[in-house]
Amino acid sequence: MKSFNLSRRSLVQGLAAASALSALGDLPGSARAAAYQPELSGDQFDLTIGSKPVRVAGRRSVATLVNDMLPGPVLRWREGDTVTLRVRNTLSVPTSIHWHGIRSPSDMDGVPGLSFRGIMPGETFTYRIPLRQSGTYWYHSHSGMQEQTGLYGALVVEPRNGAITHADRDYVVMLSDWTDQSPEMIVSNLKQESDYYNRGQRTLGSFVADAERRGLRHTIADRLAWSGMRMSPTDIADVSGATYTYLLNGTAAGANWTGLFRPGERVRLRLINGSAMTFFDVRIPGLKMSVVAADGNEVVPVAVDELRIGVAETYDVIVEPTADKAYTIFAQSQDRSGFARGTLAPHAGMTGPIPAMDPRPLRSMADMGMGGVAMGGGRMGGAAMSSMSMGAMAMAPTAHSDPVAEKLKGRIAVDNVAMAPINRLGEAGVGLDGNGRRVLRYTDLRAVRPGTDARPPSREILLHLTGNMERYMWGFDGKTFSEAEPIRLKLGERVRFTLINDTMMEHPIHLHGLWSELENGQGAYRPYKHTIIVKPGERLSYLVTADAPGHWAYHCHLLYHMEMGMFRTVIVA
Repeated sequence: MKSFNLSRRSLVQGLAAASALSALGDLPGSARAAAYQPELSGDQFDLTIGSKPVRVAGRRSVATLVNDMLPGPVLRWREGDTVTLRVRNTLSVPTSIHWHGIRSPSDMDGVPGLSFRGIMPGETFTYRIPLRQSGTYWYHSHSGMQEQTGLYGALVVEPRNGAITHADRDYVVMLSDWTDQSPEMIVSNLKQESDYYNRGQRTLGSFVADAERRGLRHTIADRLAWSGMRMSPTDIADVSGATYTYLLNGTAAGANWTGLFRPGERVRLRLINGSAMTFFDVRIPGLKMSVVAADGNEVVPVAVDELRIGVAETYDVIVEPTADKAYTIFAQSQDRSGFARGTLAPHAGMTGPIPAMDPRPLRSMADMGMGGVAMGGGRMGGAAMSSMSMGAMAMAPTAHSDPVAEKLKGRIAVDNVAMAPINRLGEAGVGLDGNGRRVLRYTDLRAVRPGTDARPPSREILLHLTGNMERYMWGFDGKTFSEAEPIRLKLGERVRFTLINDTMMEHPIHLHGLWSELENGQGAYRPYKHTIIVKPGERLSYLVTADAPGHWAYHCHLLYHMEMGMFRTVIVA
């Protein structure tokens, strides 16, 4: 029987949490509260990784921290400098820091077993990184799932010649998910029951409501179809607010992190998703957001009401509050099981209204990789859908036939092969399309200058994103990391990566060391990204210039997907 502390979840959502971190008297040696966002700047840094007791949403836990802070201190670097970071490990286990999105030498990238041995207990490792870029990035551990237990922080590289987009104020807004459960316990729970944390399952009550709204026949056909496929349309997130407390700059919703402004000022918010498993939908009711950078790279400004930020992505937005009042930064989890919240205000202590969370979204046939297949009629009627088994789906031809799809059939690590994967870059995402707000889409992103490599790709690397929810296994092309050979690129070559998502989950795919130029219809002005979200049932592509030699990690940035196999090595030589 599942057991959840529902009062704790209500506490978080009811804004009764005081602070993500509190240096309370009954916690000797506890970590410092990080609501004031301590920053370190320059080109020489001393960082200490250690374990400390913390109190998150009123509950005592132990966190893995940088300089006793959750998140770690904001590091501000400057383009053109070479930074030196001495990282000391006071833990009893190995650790590491990966500089996410920073194009460092391979041996400074911070992935144990791939680019260096890791930082052993009691040792100090010195990173030296020449900076050839600017923008908003972040850092986190690549060891033992320490990222989930607190080892992460923001990273800002100031442009040497000044920012193109002027701002009077500059704030980091770092979103994350915290749990009192150990990462090992979460993995164990997911292995035993993949929907262990899904508190949004459909019920008799939702059946009656759907029947009243959509009709009894359509509702029955819909339920039969999903049941026949052994899937659930409520399968939005593997880990939810059933265990997570959602944080903004290390503080729970009730702590109300606040950034100050004077009416009429331009405020830059550096949005960073440093969570382990959570996508956030971010908006500031009453304010338009002008998106001016994606993953550290400047884009032509796009005015939006809302944006979805996937795990490991960063966006810079400019807001211009003109009224002498408080505005709420509202970041609801994709599955609507909770939210993080902060405030922009002209004076300390002010609060703005907190909007109600949107309805829980439901997956569609497009999320099953069935493209335009309709439920209860249309291209495929409800009766036909209800009788279609997962085996039949796997055997059906795909819209883009490829040899990999044929080889996937029957693999133990694959429970679905998309019948008709489609380009979904013009969609905001499940729960966002059609919500009445202007939501950012990948097709909106246009670089401010053309790419540096105009050559066409010489070859294509086609990969399927695959999983088996019953066994909670994840991989590329039906293989986990231990089964797969490295992807080999020749130094200097230009390649196209094409990804097909055969799963019902969004996957934030991160390639270390190299830029990924998303083919989103912007021609030579493709946006440069370090992390690309691949929607369920989607086929997309991006170009990569292999201009950095070494061994590079390539993985899904959902922590438990990476740990359960969705990881490859890319070798550039």
